Amino acid sequence: VQLQASGGGLVQPGGSLGLLCAVSGSIFSIDNMGWYRQAPGKQRELVATITGVDNTNYADSVKGRFTVSRGSAKNKVTLQMNSLKPEDTAVYYCHATGTRTVLFSLVDFDSWGQGTQLTVSS
Repeated sequence: VQLQASGGGLVQPGGSLGLLCAVSGSIFSIDNMGWYRQAPGKQRELVATITGVDNTNYADSVKGRFTVSRGSAKNKVTLQMNSLKPEDTAVYYCHATGTRTVLFSLVDFDSWGQGTQLTVSS
């Protein structure tokens, strides 16, 4: 299972940016998808998650500013970030759980993308 994240970059405070993550591989089903972030010197923290039936959960620090969604094919997750603040600066990681096929078996997976850098600075 591979997770490919894209969309990071440099944004001014108050600006907007979107992140995209696509899941590929021998996927049978994808359950939860989401985004986490890690700022320098800090632990990785949850940003937003979304279930297979589109129930969402957000960190308090991003509620009202960030929106997580999944495409109709359910193998992509986006994070729309508005009203960005310098404290949003971090490496953002996408995450997915589900079931994959291995020969004639189904095996659970819990996978991470490679991370994409977001820098909010003037």
